Amino acid sequence: MPFANYKFPEGILDHARKEEIIHRTTAMFVEYFGEGVRAYSMVLVEEVADGGWGRADETLTLEKMGLPSRHASPNPA
Repeated sequence: MPFANYKFPEGILDHARKEEIIHRTTAMFVEYFGEGVRAYSMVLVEEVADGGWGRADETLTLEKMGLPSRHASPNPA
């Protein structure tokens, strides 16, 4: 059973984008392994809380990645 697990910062993907990731990943599995794997393919799209993941011994946040924080004020003083 082909399996893909994607993790994204919480709130940066809407439902349509998640659905696109699932469809395109499934299509890739079918391209590589044949149509028979479609029914057994699993794609998991998870959201991780801001600051809840890291790379190279550093905690990543939306701010560090240059992305707008969901909790940021639209008009900073």
